[in-house]
Amino acid sequence: MKSVKRLFLAIFIVYLVPTFASAGLWAMKERPSGWREARWSSAGILPKPETSNEAAIYVFSAMTGGLKGAVASHAWIVFKEKGAKTYTRFDKVGWGSPIRRNGYSPDAYWYSNTPQIVTSVTGSKAELLIPKVEGAIAAYPYAEPGGYTIWPGPNSNTFVAHVLRTVPELGAVLPPHAVGRDYLPDGEFIHVDDDWRDVHVTLRGLIGLSAGLRSGFEVHFLGLVAGIDIANPGIKVPALGRIGI
Repeated sequence: MKSVKRLFLAIFIVYLVPTFASAGLWAMKERPSGWREARWSSAGILPKPETSNEAAIYVFSAMTGGLKGAVASHAWIVFKEKGAKTYTRFDKVGWGSPIRRNGYSPDAYWYSNTPQIVTSVTGSKAELLIPKVEGAIAAYPYAEPGGYTIWPGPNSNTFVAHVLRTVPELGAVLPPHAVGRDYLPDGEFIHVDDDWRDVHVTLRGLIGLSAGLRSGFEVHFLGLVAGIDIANPGIKVPALGRIGI
């Protein structure tokens, strides 16, 4: 019984306390009452595409709206081919077209929340990786209508995480509050990235772990992530995100 109590205490301290803290901070923020009132315009983060001839790939993440915004974010992918005068954006959403292409500005606010760049690749490396990114998007197994479940997945973060795992050269994982990122497609229990630098174990995105050079060490519980970032030293805090040390 002592072991069970200690386990529940650990879960409460590691996962629930940060979640409640994040919910309290979120409740004190001013935010739009609904999606119609929210800001969806460009946040002015990306350079104008016509100013550079280079290819580029970006992965963005922004906290979402409503009560979900206290604990969860939304991720998307943007790329620009060499010489292109426009960016191309891909999101997985729960309404309309399941994989939405250019539904919003590439660096738009999401429910009035400022997006953050998770990773970026430019130049010749981006030029080589864009076809792989396009292939991963095309191969996403939940691209049809109905292929979206807000929790535990597959959702918008499941889609972007699938691309990041399929194209490990992008060198990134989504932030800890990207709920749904750890849901492995097709019912996989274990997945080893193609470059063998990360391994993921999960039970339908509910309980699991990830370990490797990109993920560091993470333990997942009901979509919440706690862990240690090794590549960029820091800790991963459920609901709150990554805190550098």
